[in-house]
Amino acid sequence: MTETTINALVSPEGSLEILSNHEVNRLKDKSEGGLYRLFRQCALAVLNTGVETDDCKSLMEAHADFDVRLVPQPRGLKLELVNAPAHAFVDGSMLRAIREHLFSVLRDIIYSYSIPESASGFRRDDPQDITNLIFHILRNARVLQAGRQPDLVVCWGGHSINQQEYQYSKEVGHQLGLRALSICTGCGPGAMKGPMKGATIGHAKQRVKNGRYIGLTEPGIIGAEAPNPIVNELVIMPDIEKRLEAFVRTGHGVIVFPGGVGTAEEILYLLGILLHPDNADLPFPVVFTGQQENAEYFEMIDKFIRNALGDEAASKYEIIIDDPARVAQTMKKGMKEVETFRRAMQDAYYFNWMLKIDPVFQLPFAPNHDNMLALELHRDQPVHMIAANLRKAFSGIVAGNVKESGIRQIQEKGPFEIAGDPSLIQPLEAMLEQFVAQNRMKLPGATAYKPSYRIVSRAA
Repeated sequence: MTETTINALVSPEGSLEILSNHEVNRLKDKSEGGLYRLFRQCALAVLNTGVETDDCKSLMEAHADFDVRLVPQPRGLKLELVNAPAHAFVDGSMLRAIREHLFSVLRDIIYSYSIPESASGFRRDDPQDITNLIFHILRNARVLQAGRQPDLVVCWGGHSINQQEYQYSKEVGHQLGLRALSICTGCGPGAMKGPMKGATIGHAKQRVKNGRYIGLTEPGIIGAEAPNPIVNELVIMPDIEKRLEAFVRTGHGVIVFPGGVGTAEEILYLLGILLHPDNADLPFPVVFTGQQENAEYFEMIDKFIRNALGDEAASKYEIIIDDPARVAQTMKKGMKEVETFRRAMQDAYYFNWMLKIDPVFQLPFAPNHDNMLALELHRDQPVHMIAANLRKAFSGIVAGNVKESGIRQIQEKGPFEIAGDPSLIQPLEAMLEQFVAQNRMKLPGATAYKPSYRIVSRAA
């Protein structure tokens, strides 16, 4: 990949980052226990904002000579960038949004790793400690705003969508913006960018000065889904499970646009939580939406959900086709219900403490060949556990498609194998085939999509 690069010394944008000697040394440490490699990977990802790629491994290889170094200063620190992509600069100066994102990476990586080390008695497998860690990361990033009425709509959907689907997501965002609602997405391109871009126009028309465009990501995915330019609050969570919990704890409702395996993972995570008996009375508006051309797509998703999780799961969402205004009206009405409920229960508007999340949805799942084949994909378990294990299957496919570690495993050992009850995995295989046929697995590239998974019988 031939591209102009720039060497630059960059000052913090926003709050001045103050680090201890120990933190600086961790960031410089290139060993397995150090943070240098993680920091470099995330920094390179944000410097590639706006670049159409979803292959983290290829991105890292294309910029093998990129380096980022900490330069201590009397008033804090600066970052020295070596061979940084030139498109992150205008007339020799880094774009302000990218500079903000760069120091968000620094802030979140340091904070995510320092809390478990410094907090007395912190346990990585304790559900309450996990939720508290998520709260502290979000609070440190100034995402949690006390006193603000519920207005945050989480938008999920594919990064690999066609132009018509993108325009539809943008129009939905526009209608949300006209109703002074803010947007939270996975921060990348496609259905993550469209709603934010549309909302900026809606906010401008209504003279909304404090519109929010929050991007929540994690180190494994940020290289494949670099922050889009609209994001004005970027947060890097430690892993996919904490990213998903951050979505449902901070968001007040969810809109799902057409997508691939990542979107399916998010849907199963959300439904698995909403199906927990303790959450039965919790208002949480969920809408699946797309153009008329997407009606069959959502029929497929709905059929898969009803087969795997039952009709009760399907009662947790509403499907609205080709009606952006109605989607926004449904969300606005849902926000009022959330506000009324939270006030009555004296629960915070900015963080959903009452939401019950089973530990199976919180503990990190490591996608590798052994773990993928060992997934419990059968019906002899509670319905929320079926959702949890299907979520892990989709998470593994995402890793094999776009995450550097997953791509390497597939190259070394071949596709992940998935086995289970035919009544679950046959519909799963059929849906995955549709995702492939509709180009929802990866961004269109020079080579055809090669599946990172293989459905096998349990006897194989």
